[in-house]
Amino acid sequence: MTAPALIALAHGSRDPRSAATVRALVAEVRRQHPGIRAEAAFLDLSTPAFDAVVDRLVDEGHDEIVVVPLLLTEAFHARVDVPAAVAEANARHPQCRVQATPVLGTERCFLEVLDVRMREALRTARVRELDALVLAAAGSSDPLANQAVARMARVWGQHHKLPVTAAFASAAPPATGEAVRAFRAEGRRHVAVASLFLAPGRLPDRAAELALEAGAVAVSAPLGDHSEVARVVLARYAVGAVELVPV
Repeated sequence: MTAPALIALAHGSRDPRSAATVRALVAEVRRQHPGIRAEAAFLDLSTPAFDAVVDRLVDEGHDEIVVVPLLLTEAFHARVDVPAAVAEANARHPQCRVQATPVLGTERCFLEVLDVRMREALRTARVRELDALVLAAAGSSDPLANQAVARMARVWGQHHKLPVTAAFASAAPPATGEAVRAFRAEGRRHVAVASLFLAPGRLPDRAAELALEAGAVAVSAPLGDHSEVARVVLARYAVGAVELVPV
């Protein structure tokens, strides 16, 4: 019995670094589990489009596909765009079962990835001391999505015994620059910003720009193609594959 194909579905970006990072992440997924057919796809702005990847897999004979949304919160894209795309794929290919999994979310293991990226940024900036951290994310009009980021910030702060606040690149306050300035107003001069984004792009760049303008000593890179991210993709895939098994 052939294992279901895996589509790692990202939103997409006009920034080519974003698609390149998603492809690198899928390559890491394949490295960790070479027995799975894993493909990258995008909802918008990047190629290949989700529909095109589904069509190709069906043409090749796949009759089960697990879609793992490469999203870090249950915001609009997760609640609306992904289900709509999957429903359309199922309607277009009734001979194939296409199943979406939950998003990657704010898994606790991502704190380890944040630490890795932060150490890289601090080493590059030659910073040896920190007295506050900002966790920067995309932001959403959905307060529950923002609350998930805020919870992750609290856990990260407890781990490092440092004050940590969540900040957002869009849709919700505070912006990264505001968060950095608030810490500096308290007398904290060594404030670094972690990027809770999957890949580079316009929003991470803007968040970093505002943070540095406000006096941040370092801004880390997004999570990227780290092996822990790939492991979460595979964990979501495993659950989705089980759900495709007839009861």
